[in-house]
Amino acid sequence: MTGERTETALARIDAALARINQASTRVGTRTGDIARQHDRLRSAVAQTLHDLDLLISEQEGAGA
Repeated sequence: MTGERTETALARIDAALARINQASTRVGTRTGDIARQHDRLRSAVAQTLHDLDLLISEQEGAGA
């Protein structure tokens, strides 16, 4: 009986580890997606700030 209980416990531990690995993989994928989105947004903001700087420079040069 003790051998059966041990095998059952080990099977449950293996199943739990599999669930943990699956969950960590999903979280890692979402984290990567968030990082890529952050990079895209950062680039867009940098480009917009550059465009605003150019516009302000043009307006200052025109005497406005």
